[in-house]
Amino acid sequence: MGIVIHSSPLLWTRLAAMVFACVAFSVAIHGARVNHGTGNWCIFCWAFSFAGSLLVILVELFGLQARAPVSWKNFPITFACYAALLCLSASIIFPLYYLRGSSASGPNEIRDYRIVTTVFSCLATITYMSEVSISKARPGEVAGYMATAPGLLKVCETFVACIIFVFISDPVAYDRHDALKYCMSVYCICFILSAAIILLCIGECTGFLPFPFARFLSLYALLAVVLYLSATIIWPIFNFDPKHGGTKERPYNCSSTLGLCMWDKAMVVAVLTAVNFILYLSDLIYSTRLVFVSA
Repeated sequence: MGIVIHSSPLLWTRLAAMVFACVAFSVAIHGARVNHGTGNWCIFCWAFSFAGSLLVILVELFGLQARAPVSWKNFPITFACYAALLCLSASIIFPLYYLRGSSASGPNEIRDYRIVTTVFSCLATITYMSEVSISKARPGEVAGYMATAPGLLKVCETFVACIIFVFISDPVAYDRHDALKYCMSVYCICFILSAAIILLCIGECTGFLPFPFARFLSLYALLAVVLYLSATIIWPIFNFDPKHGGTKERPYNCSSTLGLCMWDKAMVVAVLTAVNFILYLSDLIYSTRLVFVSA
C-alpha cells in the first residue's frame, strides 16, 4: 500500500478547506475566549469539517476507496455538502455572538482572534461549496445519487429540518395546539425519510429494497411536498392569527439573547418551513425528471 497523489483542482480544494477549517477552530480555541454553547457549536462545526476532510484526503492518498465501508461515489460529496452548511452556520452564528454589541467591546487582542476566526470560517465555507460544485454530477455523467441535484437537496432538507428542531424545541413551541403538533410530525417524518435515503445511498443498500428506488424517490418527494405545503400554511395560521390563538404583531416585551423570543422563533420556523417546501418542490421536479430520463 503506497501513497497515490493525483494533483487536481478537487484535491487542492479539499486541502484548502481542511486548512481553513483547522485555522478557524484553532484560533477560536487559542484566543477567541469561547465560553458558551453557541461558541462550542461553532468549534464543533469547524473541527468536524476538518476531521472529515482529513479522512477523505487520507483514504484517497492511500487508495483505500475500495476498502471503505461506504460508497465512495456518494460519501465525499455528501460530507462536503454538510461541511459547507455547518461552516456557513458557524460563519453566521459566531460573529453574531462574538463580534456584535457588548461581546465586541473586550480587549483588542481577543477581538482580533474573533475576526480571524470569522474570516477563515467564511473561507472554509466558500471552499467546501467549491468542492461540492466540482464534485457534483454533470449532464450525461455516471455518478452516485448524492452527486445529483436531488441528492444534494436531500442534504439541505435534513439540515434545514435540524435548524427547525432547534428553534421549535427550546422552549417547546408545538404543544399549544394539535395543528402545531401535526406540523412537528411533518418535520419529523420528512427528516427521518430523507436521512434514511442518504444513509441508504452512502451504504450502497438501495439495491436491497423490494421496490424500484427511483420510483420511491419520486413518490416520497411528492408526499413531502404535500406535507410541507400543509405545514407552510398551518404553522403561521396557528402562531400569528389571533382567531386561532396566535399573535399578529411582535410583543413589545419580546426580548432575549440576540432578541429571539418565542414569537421570533415561531417566525424563523415559518420561514424555514417555506424554505424546505421550496427545496422539496425542487427535489420533486428533479426526481421526476431523473425517473423519466432514466426510463
